[in-house]
Amino acid sequence: MRLLLSLGLVLVSGMAALAQDAVTKGVVKDGKTGEPLIGARVQVKGTEKGTITGVDGSFNLPAEEGQTLIISSLGYTQREVKVAGESVSIVLQEDTKALSEVVVVGYGTQSQRAVSSAVTSVNPAEMKGIPAPSPDQLLQGKAAGVQIAAASGTPGGGIFVRIRGNTSINASNEPLYVVDGVFINNQSLSGLSLGGQTTNPLADLNPADIESIEILKDANATAIYGARGANGVVLITTKRGKTNAGTRINFQTYAGIAKAPEIFETVNGPQEAELINETFINDGGNPALAPFRPKSEGGLGLPAEQTTYSRIPDVFQTALTQSYDLSASGGGESNRFFLGGGYFKQEGIVKPAAFERFSGRFNYDHLVNNRLTIGTSTTVSYSKRNQSRNDDSAQGVINSALYVPTYLPVYNEDGSYARHSIFDNHLALIDNLNIQGESNRLISNLYGEYELLDGLTFKSSWSLDYNSYSDKVYNNSQISVGLPAGNASRTDTRMITLLNEQLLTYNKHFGNDHFLNVLLGNTVQQTKYNTLSLTGRNFPSDVFQEIASSSLQTGSTNSSQNGLVSFFSRAGYTFKDKYSVDGSVRADASSRFGAANRWGVFPSLGASWIVSEEAFARDLPFNLIKLRANIGVTGNQNGINDFASLGLWRAGRNYDGLPGISHQQLANPDLKWETTRQWNVGLDLGLLQNRLKLEVNYYNKYTKDLLLEVPVAAKSGFSSVFENLGEISNKGVELNISSTNIAREDFTWTSSLNLARNVNRIEKLPIPINQHSRDWIRMEEGGSVYDFWVYKQLYVDPQTGDAVYDDVDGNGAITVADRQIVANASPDFFGGLNNQINFKRFDFGALLYFEYGNDILNLNRFFMEHGGTRNGSITYLPGQLDRWQQPGDMTDVPRLTRTGNNYNLPNSRYIEDGSFLRLRSVTLGYTVPAELLSRYKVSNLRLYVSGTNLWTLTNYSGLDPEVNVAGNNQNVRGIDHAVVPQPRSFQAGLNVTF
Repeated sequence: MRLLLSLGLVLVSGMAALAQDAVTKGVVKDGKTGEPLIGARVQVKGTEKGTITGVDGSFNLPAEEGQTLIISSLGYTQREVKVAGESVSIVLQEDTKALSEVVVVGYGTQSQRAVSSAVTSVNPAEMKGIPAPSPDQLLQGKAAGVQIAAASGTPGGGIFVRIRGNTSINASNEPLYVVDGVFINNQSLSGLSLGGQTTNPLADLNPADIESIEILKDANATAIYGARGANGVVLITTKRGKTNAGTRINFQTYAGIAKAPEIFETVNGPQEAELINETFINDGGNPALAPFRPKSEGGLGLPAEQTTYSRIPDVFQTALTQSYDLSASGGGESNRFFLGGGYFKQEGIVKPAAFERFSGRFNYDHLVNNRLTIGTSTTVSYSKRNQSRNDDSAQGVINSALYVPTYLPVYNEDGSYARHSIFDNHLALIDNLNIQGESNRLISNLYGEYELLDGLTFKSSWSLDYNSYSDKVYNNSQISVGLPAGNASRTDTRMITLLNEQLLTYNKHFGNDHFLNVLLGNTVQQTKYNTLSLTGRNFPSDVFQEIASSSLQTGSTNSSQNGLVSFFSRAGYTFKDKYSVDGSVRADASSRFGAANRWGVFPSLGASWIVSEEAFARDLPFNLIKLRANIGVTGNQNGINDFASLGLWRAGRNYDGLPGISHQQLANPDLKWETTRQWNVGLDLGLLQNRLKLEVNYYNKYTKDLLLEVPVAAKSGFSSVFENLGEISNKGVELNISSTNIAREDFTWTSSLNLARNVNRIEKLPIPINQHSRDWIRMEEGGSVYDFWVYKQLYVDPQTGDAVYDDVDGNGAITVADRQIVANASPDFFGGLNNQINFKRFDFGALLYFEYGNDILNLNRFFMEHGGTRNGSITYLPGQLDRWQQPGDMTDVPRLTRTGNNYNLPNSRYIEDGSFLRLRSVTLGYTVPAELLSRYKVSNLRLYVSGTNLWTLTNYSGLDPEVNVAGNNQNVRGIDHAVVPQPRSFQAGLNVTF
């Protein structure tokens, strides 16, 4: 009996051992979409056994029947499932109590519950139908503290982007853009001078390829990027396929028209003649000899006899926009892919500008085995710009139509183009301008990721950003810059950035209360820059336009390169899913600095606490109370030349036919990084079952060791040297409010409001720095960037008609010592209000964008309300008609005169309030019922119409309060000088999926 019992115990023990060695197979899926969940964690309860699901959502785990599996994934409610059989199928539901669940951060993702940083996520799907060629333009009004404006309405033109203010004067203030892990160039490679405007390299990217955008704003979020994080970071993630999803074909297109909401107005011919006569008489001229008197007396004819030649309508046009995107996405058990191609063309509302782009994208991920994954993210594009000299260029299309006196004819008597003063004939420019810009772009990333142990992965990637830009110009003999026999130029610029990166990531759950995330990384980056410039003059005829056809040819080349080596680490710890602490440190070594200061170290530390999870807070009327705080240091080296710290020699200093060299730049071996210290405190609240959410951030940024080009004594043989001098601070508050106003089965209405205030101050600056012609803008200690420095007009004397200016020093004379800061181009507040409504199969969206408290220098008025000082070469704006004419007149426009200070001083009369509220976009869509589409094998069809810039509320007298003439000068803002306004557009489109 005992023997049989012993044999039975051995048999049971053996069966138990076999059961423990059995492997349970399973798959984890999304309960809403049915798609496999990649990276979900599966753990045997009460043991250390655990694994991670693969790209098809599957897992293999030693577990015996009756044991309990704990399945969890960020953004989903955790489940416990008992093992019953050798295979299980598990469905996870979204965790409605989580905060937006997962956000993309530097080098990975993070649970929103654990985030201590200020990170804003933007869904590009909310911006469908906005005809913007670049993704940065789509972000306007979507994120608190992120100010975005187009420099002009020119398609493919430069975009102004500031995240929490300006941190530098000489180095770049642009954020870092990272596309699928690739650091991309966002600095214009065009070398053309087109009246202050510039091109936007981000227009090489197709917005239709983008899945999500995250904006990292504070130091704890950006310090992991070290020397490139001072101005914020924009992380762009492109679309990828899904495993076991079959192949989906998507086609989306829209077409539309655009017009200028307003066009420029000038005085007519008779009014202009009257103003010219009045100026002549006010300056002591004999009325009998006024320019516009009867022709029989030798004059130009009486004012009332003058013909008005209207040029401005010739310049503006109804512009067409068209966009087409075709993509295929899907995947099998061990792979997923996205393949897409797009075409976009947008005409400018001012002739002859246009932008055209061809683009393609291929994203692929392949699971080689349960531990090794390889893949690529690659985009290629070709862009073409038809450009013109606008804005403050004397050969600009707008200036040539706007400035020429209206009584002067467009054509000569023989039918040829009439040219007056320094301005070209506007029709000659439209018909003959040949300024082409071509860009070839390749952005690619190859990676391999291997899971060394459970939760421990190693990833290595190789990235490339190849950007080639070509400026091609031919000026024929029909326009002034092409006289006498035509001239041409071509500049080919190439920038190549190579990056190799290694990442070691460890994610580990310890029981149910502890989670640890550790990241170690290294990058090696090299950027090479090359230019080739050719010019040619004197062509046999305008038929021959290649430089080889010219009789005089010149050429030059230039090259430069820089390197960056980095080591970085980040660690985060979360306890009970409510207490979190994280920190990072990055060390960068740049070739731009001397050996003594080549390395910069940029640390950060942050913490968060979900107060609403505490017992004492359970009776409060909040679903969520979360406190956040962090502090960190970031750096900046962008915007200075690659050899700023070195003493340089310059060749080409030839003499008597022999080659020569000379000094070019003084050395400064102590040159180092600009450093920005920033701290941020934040509060997140959720009420009414999180239907109302509020996020508040307060930040304080302080930048020191500004990289400035400081003047030196002329006797040294140099004009300047780079030094670390100056300090700037930015302080601000950001508010985000989102609400679900109505949530019913067939009707939903959501709203979101963001509002921000940033206060910029120049804390230290050794000498004032003046910007723009006539020094309209001044940066000085105690002031801020974008300060307007002018003579302050107090009033116009009603007895004399002369302008009276503020005599600051009280010496009885108006001199340069009386110039003062009177206004600033930065807004006091800015933000956006977005509403989204869904009713059955209809969807409606509207976005308002606003800026308040910003000032604009209206240079159009300075040049065209000139009081006669332009000697008849420039016409007048209608505002000149409000001038003082006789004693007792009350006006702020002085009497007409070419003498004195009424019109020759940069003064406050031309500075206006630029505050505005703009209806940025409106979209109305309809999704066709699936039952009507099934017979055509169409799974989804949405039709929509949209409009942009439909309405603007502003007191600004110009065409557009959002434009800026000096798009290529980061220290100039809020100046309007014949700038192309933002167009008002209407589009219709469709999105169909097979």
